[in-house]
Amino acid sequence: MRRSIWFWLSFVVAIVLAVYFASRIIMVSMGYGKTAMLHKIYFTTDIENKDMTALSAATSFAKNTKFYSINLDKLNDSILSVPGVKNSAVRRLPNGNLAIKVSFHHFVATWTDGVNYFPLSDDGTIVKNPSPERPTSALLFRGPVPTDMTEITTAANDMLTDIDYIEWVENRRWNIHTTGGITIKLPEDDFTHAIASLITINKKHNILGRDIRVIDMRDSARILVR
Repeated sequence: MRRSIWFWLSFVVAIVLAVYFASRIIMVSMGYGKTAMLHKIYFTTDIENKDMTALSAATSFAKNTKFYSINLDKLNDSILSVPGVKNSAVRRLPNGNLAIKVSFHHFVATWTDGVNYFPLSDDGTIVKNPSPERPTSALLFRGPVPTDMTEITTAANDMLTDIDYIEWVENRRWNIHTTGGITIKLPEDDFTHAIASLITINKKHNILGRDIRVIDMRDSARILVR
């Protein structure tokens, strides 16, 4: 008899809880109740102290926006349209908050189409956020670029003040064009060593200040100058 009482008591409690949670779900889905409204948006980014003004504008909502009326796919597209954003993910939390994770492009240089100047990321992405002014503190690239810019930007930054622009030639090697009008033809392999050697030679002999047009470093056994 006692077991039967506990069974029916548990059964009634289960029914009550089921009705409660079902009604809560229905109310939230219909836009009623406190948890049915958007409360806060939390961002997680891979860059500290990042200016979030543009990102906040892309994720702004009117007061009392219904939580489940927000289209997460459209919101994510809006975030991805912000210049500099590489990837993003949006998650709806059960407490009426949105959690947004964002990763940004890591800019290492500038790319130009001959008219405007665009930020260039370390993975070769040209970010469509042009400026009419050329940055003075960044390497400049023209033409196509490969998917990894890390080695060339790291090596070439040591001679930044001497470089006009850099170009990717025949999809296999780099040419550096100096502010003095010299074309430096780098080898396909170990171009970082070639750049380091050129910097050393220039310090000793001021080769970049001479009246020459081409420095050909494609042959590791010798440097051709003309």
